[in-house]
Amino acid sequence: MPFQFEITAQCSRTRARCGCFHTPHGVVTTPRFMPVGTLATVKGVTADQLRATGAQMVLSNTYHLHLQPGEQIVADAGGLHRFMGWSGPMLTDSGGFQVFSLGDINTINDNGVVFRSPRDGARIELTPERSMAIQMALGADVAMAFDQCPPYPASEADVAAACRRTHSWLERCITSHTKPDQALFGIVQGGCFPHLRQESARVVASMGLPGIAVGGVSVGEPAEEMHRIVREVGPLLPEAVPHYLMGVGTLREMAIAVANGFDLFDCVIPTRLGRHGAALVGGERWNLKNARFRHDHTPMDASCPCPACSQHTRAYLHHLIKTEEMLGKILLSLHNITQLVRFTTAMGQAIAEGCFAEDFAPWEPDSPAAHTW
Repeated sequence: MPFQFEITAQCSRTRARCGCFHTPHGVVTTPRFMPVGTLATVKGVTADQLRATGAQMVLSNTYHLHLQPGEQIVADAGGLHRFMGWSGPMLTDSGGFQVFSLGDINTINDNGVVFRSPRDGARIELTPERSMAIQMALGADVAMAFDQCPPYPASEADVAAACRRTHSWLERCITSHTKPDQALFGIVQGGCFPHLRQESARVVASMGLPGIAVGGVSVGEPAEEMHRIVREVGPLLPEAVPHYLMGVGTLREMAIAVANGFDLFDCVIPTRLGRHGAALVGGERWNLKNARFRHDHTPMDASCPCPACSQHTRAYLHHLIKTEEMLGKILLSLHNITQLVRFTTAMGQAIAEGCFAEDFAPWEPDSPAAHTW
C-alpha cells in the first residue's frame, strides 16, 4: 500500500493526535502546515529554501496549472515533482475553490463548472472527470475531489444544493480516478449549517477514502463559526485517515483544529504577508515598514532558525522592505513559512510529551494555560 496513516501519539484531554502519513514521495509527520505553491512554486522561494523551512508537503492548484502551463507540459516533464524540483510529497487542490473565488466568471450546473479564462476569455469546462484527469496528469501524491465551495453568507437552500453536488461529484471522481499511486481525498461541505455539515461528513466518510478534508471554512465567516464547525465536524471524521482543514493557517485556528483531531493545514498567508512586509513573530504580525525597527540591530526572533532571523537584523529587514528590495520579501516569506511549520511541529511534540492541553489550549476558558496566550 503506497498510502498509510498511523497514529503515533494522542492527547488524553483533547482529540489531538500525532501521525505519520506515508506517501510515494516520503512521510508527512502530523500535525503539519503545508505551504501553498499555486503555480508549482511557493512565491519567491526555491525548492531547497522550502526544504530548509521544515516543510514536508506542498500544495499546488489544478485550475491554475491547467491554464498555465497546461497539465501536458507538466506530465511531459515527468510530473509536478520533477517540473518544480520538489522531491517531497505534494497535494493538488481540485479547482473547486475557484468555483467560489471566481464566482463572477463561472456558471455552475450539475455536470460541472464553466469558467471564462481570466487570461483570454476562453471557455473552460471543469467537471469531476476533467479535474481527475488533470490531477492524474500532474501526478501529485494526493488529489482532491472536485467540490462546490459555497460562499458566505449563503442561504440554506443554496448550501444544501452545493452539498448535493459535492457528494454527486465525489462519486464521479471516485469512478474516474484510476491512478493507484495517488490518493484521493474527499471534501466535507455544508457551510455554517450543522445538519448539512453532519450529513456531508457522513456521506464523505462512507466512501472509505484514504483521507478526508473539511472545506468551505475561512471564506468570510466569523472566526467563532469556524471554531464551531471544527468542533462539530472533527468527531464525525473516520479516525484511521488524515484530516485536512483547507485554507486555514493562523495559529489560533490551527491549534483549535488540532485539539479537535485535524492533522493537515494550508494557507497562502505566510508568503502573502511576507510580500507585503509583514512577519509573524510571537503570535503577532509585525509590519517591518514601521519606523521602530530602523535602529533595532537585534534578530527579529532569536529562537527562529530561518535566514531572516539567524543572519540579519530587524533594522536590515526594515531597510529592505522600505526600499522594496526583492530580498526583503523573500526573507520574510521564508520566516513566515518557518514559523507556521515550527508551530505545527511544536504542537506535535507537545502531544507526544503529554502537555498539549496545557501548552496549546489556552483559548479555552477552563484551560490551565489560559494566562499564557
